[in-house]
This record gives sequence, structure tokens and C-alpha cells, in this order.
Amino acid sequence: MQPSPSHLGDLLAAYLAQHPGERSTLEPLLAALGVDGDPTSLFPSGSVPQIVGVHLWLERDGKVLLGLRHPDSAYAGSLWHFLAGHCEAESATACLAREAYEEAGLVVDPAGLDLVHVVHLLHRPGVPPRVQLFFRARRWEGVPELREPDRCAAWRWWDPKDLPDALVPYARAAIEGVGAGRLYTETGWPS
Repeated sequence: MQPSPSHLGDLLAAYLAQHPGERSTLEPLLAALGVDGDPTSLFPSGSVPQIVGVHLWLERDGKVLLGLRHPDSAYAGSLWHFLAGHCEAESATACLAREAYEEAGLVVDPAGLDLVHVVHLLHRPGVPPRVQLFFRARRWEGVPELREPDRCAAWRWWDPKDLPDALVPYARAAIEGVGAGRLYTETGWPS
């Protein structure tokens, strides 16, 4: 089944929001879809695209793997966070398998991933909301390596009951949610 133009518009707008310098790469696709300007014209007025993020929950001896974000990272510098990425033109599990290899040299089978938590996040008004998916890998191959040292400075296994203070807040919310047996958390939304 092919995506409808409105879903494709959401995908393109989200991608361009994360990769503004790559618009020229998408020009042939946009032209084929009949889009001269902003790809958001493909979806109904008033709709807001949601960016989909994926996060790898790896456990070893009761501890979860977190990476220390590089101090100069565009997001969450010097904070601990899951191995993560944004979906491009791919399924969430395929994205996570790709990110695991790119970021840490880990081989993860997309079919061996189980959804363990969802965080629906609004960082602040004016920034596209995000749907953050956390998947537990039943098995994987490799030892975490620093393959993107400009983004991640260290990998470490942490006890979920003894987490670092310098942890991305929504990552903490997900860890607490999984520990409490909850599948879903909302954060940042007005009450």
C-alpha cells in the first residue's frame, strides 16, 4: 500500500525539519508529487506533523544501556540518553536497527524488537511534537562502540534504580514508566 499524499507530506516536512540542508536532495520527489513549495501543502490546513523518534532499550544483567551525549550536541549536550534516532523513509524498527549499527556498531534484528514504552512529547510551543518509541531488543550482537564521537562521548550500563542526575527528562520518564508497567507517558503538554 502506498502512503497517501498527506502522510507523505507529514514525513517530508518532519524530515526537512531535521535535515533542512537536504531539500535539494528531495526536489525530484517533491516535483513528482506536484509540490512547488513547502511539502506541508500536502496535508490539511491546521494539522501539525509529529516527528517519530525511536530508542533502543538494551538490558544486560538488569542494567540499561545509555549514551553520554557529546557536550556540543545540538540536543541534550552532556546528558545521558538512549541510543536513538528519527525515522526517515522507513519503519520504526528498521530505523532502530539502522541507528544501532550507525551509532554503536550493534546488530539488532528488527523482528526481535518489542515496544515497551511510548512518550508523547511537546518540548515547547512552536516546535513539532514528537512521538518517542522505546523498543527492547530481545537479542543483539556486538559490544557498544563510539562510532559517532561528535554525538556520543561514552556508553555505560546503568541500574534503572540508580540513574545519573544528568539524564534526558523524557528518557527518565520512559524508564520510570517501564518500571511501573505503564506503556504510555505524556510530557510537556498543557494541562
